[in-house]
Amino acid sequence: MISPGETNGVLIRAEGLWKIYQLGKQEVSALRDVSFTIPRNEFVAIMGPSGSGKSTLLNLLGCLDTPTRGQYFLNGKTVSDLSENELADIRNREIGFVFQVFNLLPRATAFRNVELPLIYRGSPRSEREEKTRAALAMVEMTDRQNHRPAELSGGERQRVAIARALVNEPSLLLADEPTGNLDSRTGREILGLFHKLHGGGNTIIVVTHDREVAERTQRIIHIRDGRVEKEERR
Repeated sequence: MISPGETNGVLIRAEGLWKIYQLGKQEVSALRDVSFTIPRNEFVAIMGPSGSGKSTLLNLLGCLDTPTRGQYFLNGKTVSDLSENELADIRNREIGFVFQVFNLLPRATAFRNVELPLIYRGSPRSEREEKTRAALAMVEMTDRQNHRPAELSGGERQRVAIARALVNEPSLLLADEPTGNLDSRTGREILGLFHKLHGGGNTIIVVTHDREVAERTQRIIHIRDGRVEKEERR
């Protein structure tokens, strides 16, 4: 067994994760004894029907919530028992999020939207501008950096959201139904972009119910009734 201080090429290690919610007198187990590892630079899909527990698992992996039982190690650190402030710091330094609804500030340009995490981090202006330009170039949005979200297509807005997720150079990129609001052609373009980022060394986890999306990854972890039902290697 790998000790908490060792990584051995493993970025994520989940050991017996449970998430139990108290609804009145009733306990509801959203996750039940979930265990798996994800090496660095793997492209993984977490797939399951509505209510399967995949969104709960995403929240735990993204340090947005903590498990009721079990341990979660990210980049060799035990994060399952951290305080809210410590979790916020981990999210800012280690994790980039991509959401289905983009979550861009409507009055800010693409450049300012991407720069925002660096402002929260307190990075110097020169460093912010350099990293923001690099992130926009990575998603091929340099020529649209001065446009606001309303002036961009759905695919362009998702590219800006991906650039924002990458600007802090995170260890892990988490994408929640990233093609859910896009047409088929644009969705394929975004998946192509994820492949490009993965080829550049990024570790990516995509949460999806779309089989076509999942089949573009290296491994599929199937979640059903709060448990890992099976895994597929691509």
